[in-house]
Amino acid sequence: MMKHLTAAALAACLLSLAPAASAAVPAPPPHANAVAASAPLKAADRHTAEEIRGFLRWFYDGTGPSPYQREHWTSDYLKAKQAETPDHDVILCAQNEPVAIEVGPVTVAQSAGFGWATVTTSWAGGARQTLTAYVALDSDPIELHDVVCG
Repeated sequence: MMKHLTAAALAACLLSLAPAASAAVPAPPPHANAVAASAPLKAADRHTAEEIRGFLRWFYDGTGPSPYQREHWTSDYLKAKQAETPDHDVILCAQNEPVAIEVGPVTVAQSAGFGWATVTTSWAGGARQTLTAYVALDSDPIELHDVVCG
């Protein structure tokens, strides 16, 4: 019994001393690592407003997504939209980095297959701007599908 307890304690200690190799890469939201379903998603399997809001808050993370998040947590549609307008950040509807970002409540339209939230960006000097961020309810893993500025 003492050997097992000592080995477990040693393993826990060694794991806590290991360097955080992934510290530079933000961890995805807990529901983003779901295994792809082999059958089409039922309404009960779709993302909820709470999940979408949690994802958007994680994705925008106060001042905007990292390059890693942009690469791995946006739809191909949004990546193509960004490629068409390289001078303008379609995810932030801007050309600069905001000083703060807030995600509002999420609306879910099951019949449309999307959930969305108003995202408010704050800029140096006090200016504020809004955009609407869309998530497909059946995306697997969850991802930012589109952004509409204004």
